[in-house]
Amino acid sequence: MPEQRYDFVVFGATGFTGQFVVDEVARVIEEEGGNLTMAVAGRSMEKLQKVLAESSTRIGKDIEDTAIIIADVSSEKSLADMCKQSKVVLNCVGPYRFYGQQLVKACIENGAHHLDISGEPQYLEKTQLLYSGKAREAGVYIVGACGFDSVPSDMGVAYTAKQFQGDLNSVEFYISLNSGPEGLCGNVATLESALHGFAHQDELKTLRKSLFPSPLPRSNHKLVPKTAGFNKEVDRWCLNFPGSDRSIVNRSIRYNYDVNQQRPFQVAAYIQLDNLFSMVMIILFGFFVGLMAKFSIGRSLIMRYPGFFTAGKFKHGGPSKKQMENGGFKITIVGKGWKEHLADPDAQHESAPDQKIVTSVTGPEAGYVTTPICMVQCALTLLKEVKSDKVSGGVYTTSSIFGGTTLIDRLNKHNIKIETVSPQADL
Repeated sequence: MPEQRYDFVVFGATGFTGQFVVDEVARVIEEEGGNLTMAVAGRSMEKLQKVLAESSTRIGKDIEDTAIIIADVSSEKSLADMCKQSKVVLNCVGPYRFYGQQLVKACIENGAHHLDISGEPQYLEKTQLLYSGKAREAGVYIVGACGFDSVPSDMGVAYTAKQFQGDLNSVEFYISLNSGPEGLCGNVATLESALHGFAHQDELKTLRKSLFPSPLPRSNHKLVPKTAGFNKEVDRWCLNFPGSDRSIVNRSIRYNYDVNQQRPFQVAAYIQLDNLFSMVMIILFGFFVGLMAKFSIGRSLIMRYPGFFTAGKFKHGGPSKKQMENGGFKITIVGKGWKEHLADPDAQHESAPDQKIVTSVTGPEAGYVTTPICMVQCALTLLKEVKSDKVSGGVYTTSSIFGGTTLIDRLNKHNIKIETVSPQADL
């Protein structure tokens, strides 16, 4: 790529998440000795200048002379011009089902790598179906879900699989979102993406048949996820988690089976809750909102009055500074399998699993602190460590492209800890 390209271009820098990605890129550039370059991109010069001024105040370093690129998803030429000036585009413009693929296409055609923070399985899997071959031919890396969705779970499961000696049969991970006295809150852009995911979830079955026409080998010992109930693994009430994490991990498993001939394993994802009452209320809330999301008028109402329909969990302007400072997350990952290793990834164990390992991923507030850290560390790792002689261009999940890199070490140094809680032992 030409030397005049900026190392990082933050597209959507004026968005709620994008502004914090700008902060994090500036911090990382300073950590790396100031030898990397950044530009911010979006539709409004005035708003981009304001973002740089506010970011300078937050991080205590003047970055107001950062380069500005005017680009708009509705203009192919502006996207192409931006990509020609970029080594890695950090795409913070969602919902990605509406605005993502225009930029993916522009990146491939103009030689820029592309990272996003989407948690939208339909967009992510459609991107892989449509653009993986084109990206490979162009030598461009397209990496989705580089935020809290789904770096902690995807890299955490990859870490668990690497630590496990033998063959894994299943991995179950339990997500806990922690808050301070002011509670949890998300920005409406995240809610909008989720609503459209609910509305169009029927697309996934057909999409996955096209993307993965042949099934993975099936274990003789089927994992049966619980929709809801008390879970003894974490001593908490748990609900089946409808987010993108499980689908991302499954795509990583598929990649490792197809490319690296590694044995596949089963996955389940849960959200942890404090008590039975919370679980019942979330089930009722999820049913109501999911039903409304099926209709355009229902989605419009929810987006117009997000605080009312989500009991204050989502609002315009996102969480307060205190909410972000006091928030945090923990993911407990439980792997079960066999001490014995079968060389053939298609061969199946007859006996029941006899081994167990527990790892955890912990970090700060998920949406707007952890997400920028994850995205920027992924981008930095891509720039510094991913080489075409080892990994060809294409569409990847984080663990499929960053396995074997120092990404986990980088995350650990930035307060996102991935570690073994209980070493492998007999069940």
